[in-house]
Amino acid sequence: MSIPSQAAVAYPLILVPILSIVGLLFVAVLARSIARHPLDNEAILQITLTVHHGATTFLAREYAVSFPILAVVGVLLALGDGLVAGLFFVVGAGFSVLAGYVGMQIATMANGRTTLEARRSLGAALNMAFPGGSVMGIVVSSLGVAGSFLSMFGTLSILHSPEKALVPATGYSMGASLVALFARVGGGIYTKTADVGADLVGKVEAGIPEDDPRNPASIVDNVGDVAGMGADLYESYVGAILAADILGYWFAHQHGIADALLPVRYVYYIVAAGLMFSLMAVLLVKLLSRSDRFSPESLLRYGSIGASVALVAASLPLCLVVFADMKAGSAVTVGVVSGVLIGLTSEYFTSSRPVAQIALASKSGAATNILSGMPAGMRSVVIPVVVISAALLAAYAGLGMYGIALAGVGMLGTPGISLSVDAYGRIADNAGGIAELTGQLPVVRERTDQLDSLGNTTAAMGKGFPVGSTAMLMVAEVHRQFREIPGLLQGLAASDPNACIAISTRGTLKYMVPPALVGIAAPFVTYFLLGKEAVGGLLLGATVTGTLLGLYMANAGGAWDNAKKLIERSFGGKASLEHRASVVGDTVGDPLKDTAGPSLNILIKLISVVSLSFLPLFMK
Repeated sequence: MSIPSQAAVAYPLILVPILSIVGLLFVAVLARSIARHPLDNEAILQITLTVHHGATTFLAREYAVSFPILAVVGVLLALGDGLVAGLFFVVGAGFSVLAGYVGMQIATMANGRTTLEARRSLGAALNMAFPGGSVMGIVVSSLGVAGSFLSMFGTLSILHSPEKALVPATGYSMGASLVALFARVGGGIYTKTADVGADLVGKVEAGIPEDDPRNPASIVDNVGDVAGMGADLYESYVGAILAADILGYWFAHQHGIADALLPVRYVYYIVAAGLMFSLMAVLLVKLLSRSDRFSPESLLRYGSIGASVALVAASLPLCLVVFADMKAGSAVTVGVVSGVLIGLTSEYFTSSRPVAQIALASKSGAATNILSGMPAGMRSVVIPVVVISAALLAAYAGLGMYGIALAGVGMLGTPGISLSVDAYGRIADNAGGIAELTGQLPVVRERTDQLDSLGNTTAAMGKGFPVGSTAMLMVAEVHRQFREIPGLLQGLAASDPNACIAISTRGTLKYMVPPALVGIAAPFVTYFLLGKEAVGGLLLGATVTGTLLGLYMANAGGAWDNAKKLIERSFGGKASLEHRASVVGDTVGDPLKDTAGPSLNILIKLISVVSLSFLPLFMK
């Protein structure tokens, strides 16, 4: 590694927080543009208000349970690693809560408006759903860059020593991880409890359409788990940044670089560039979605890939300026290319031939639907594992562990656009539910389903915790309402969604705490029983198995969901026997891709960051 020039040392780092502020201002403009569209349909307005009320009520209850646990962990961290570590743990948790809360508020605002826009055209629906998702994407990216920058250089300014600042800075990442686990597990269980209950009783037993207003669980299902998704990617993003910070600092020491913070600065130049290109990609997709010349699929794909290509193009000259060679930029490029390849693999297994095979297998019933989806998910893991392994070797060959960290930053380098695409899919899904709940014309549901199917393809990442037993309570409640409310199944009486909201909330609060406690306790139990070497084995085992299981769940779940939509469009329709079989597959796949997988992903990272935060203890 060459010795950097003085010009590189003087690179304007102040641009990093400035870009974060620009991102937040951009979010405010997007939110204002969404709010300007009036909800001038009374039925859609009422469903939107019910969904918004359910979401905010649930978040309030979730925070009431999680905040005391966060407070205890923060105090323990302050006692173990110092007051600064405890302080930035609180900052990390607060930013993670804020990212999820803002995203949820805007998503519930955009759901009904997307339904209204779908009455006009597919492009108009995309032009509403995508900005709604973009609020989440840009908030996560902007807060992630700003928060990581603050935690790194904030602790440095307080402690006046890079060595002393590194471990407390991980407290920030730990706070984000713990909130993300609560939010992802809680939000996922909440939504999928209602989703599974609504499907089992409504579509399978009662034979009524999906998202039928007679089914009270359908309204709860439309609350969604956007807050958990935002907190999830937020903690992944800041975790990658801070890992690169720590490894970059030690890399400078090992290679005699005079300015030990120079590799750290390079990390922030890259994430700032990623934020800038994400903003440009979101703006471009929004502008082009107003035209019918481009399909939604091409717009979202080119927006995501375009931002990644731009990041590669920026990372190479940046590393020449900072390090006077190409190794750092090459490591970032390895990460970016790996991420694109993994994404394209997921797209194939959730949108093309494997999905058609599952749809055809559904002609023989639910068993063959499941048996076709499982191997598709397993095959989808092969290419990503090979890509990840090759990327690790290539990045390590250039710059060692710092190179691997830079590859991780590259892979997550443009969350502003990638999470926008993911969150937009949830909004499109909920808009479709609102369309059916309010009796819109079939073409409206067809357009929202087209957007939702694309969302499943562009965002396949999933894993799960206990959804089943709470789902049985939901089934019992829907049965009770069908039985006890006169005229409900005939459409002559209204259902009671508040009872279903209460069941989902109670079940969620019951089941979201144990996974968090497991993540916190596992490193300590392993250390005291088996020693510090065993903690390393714990981290390695959790990462390897979690990667395989997560990719399998994500892609299998997305394939089952899209196979159901394919059958609805062209393989027999909603009244067919194969559709009933595909509903069973979708009921299995939804918790995998939306709840279990993301939760397991966060659990792995929580174990890692707890181990790192309490490193002084484990090294004794």
